[in-house]
This record gives sequence, structure tokens and C-alpha cells, in this order.
Amino acid sequence: MIEVTRKDGKESAENMLRRFNRRVQQSGLVLAVKQGQYFEKPISKRERRQKAIVRNQRKALKIKRIKLGQR
Repeated sequence: MIEVTRKDGKESAENMLRRFNRRVQQSGLVLAVKQGQYFEKPISKRERRQKAIVRNQRKALKIKRIKLGQR
């Protein structure tokens, strides 16, 4: 559980809210909730690795095309 207390009793609500949002982002809580939002079929480690390789290759190709001005 993430808690934020007011500093010196003089901190504004906006600053306190900003600190709270920063702590939530750093904790990775939002990311964990979003990942659990939809059911995902379990896949093998090998298949997951292959998909990551293909994804990285496509990303590299896209970046290369952007640099060449083709897209």
C-alpha cells in the first residue's frame, strides 16, 4: 500500500498528489494491473522468445526506414 503524508503541514495538495503519482509509477502497480486486465493464454518460453525476436527485428526495420526517409 502506498501512503503519502503531508510534509511539515504546509505542503499543498497538488504537491502531495504529484508525489503520490510518482510513487505509484515507480512501484509498477499500474503496469501490473494493466497486464492482469485481460486473460492471456500461457505460451512456452521458446515461443515467447521467438515472438520477441521478430518484434525487435520489425522495430529495427521501422527505425531504419524512418532514418532513410522512406516512411
